[in-house]
Amino acid sequence: MIESATEARTVVVEREFAHPPERVWRALTQPHLLAEWLMKSDFAATLGHRFDFRDDWGTVNCEVQTVEPNRRLSYSWAALGLESVVTWTLTPTTAGTLLKMEQEGFRPDQEQAYQGARFGWPRFFAKLEDVLAREA
Repeated sequence: MIESATEARTVVVEREFAHPPERVWRALTQPHLLAEWLMKSDFAATLGHRFDFRDDWGTVNCEVQTVEPNRRLSYSWAALGLESVVTWTLTPTTAGTLLKMEQEGFRPDQEQAYQGARFGWPRFFAKLEDVLAREA
């Protein structure tokens, strides 16, 4: 199959954490914890809530699209010309929680943003692990 020039790509990162879904959910939804591993924000786990992630390089404009406590969270992610959606899926495991992050919507002409996300999200996951371990 030939990939269409308009076909969007998705970055997917999965990692199992030795913490229950409730603890992982808290790290995904509490602004003070988000600031420690992702970015500063005015996030609220409320459907339709508009919020921003802020960092030295700029701002990401977001809107909450899905809230299923301890199971699934998604929000739009718009920054630097990128219009995408970030979806978090939490699956309980015998050891804790399998966390899957999907950021979809990278156009073929957004190679730099796509590669940046492929590089950046695993680094965020490593910081998340540190936050989860400390919050134990």
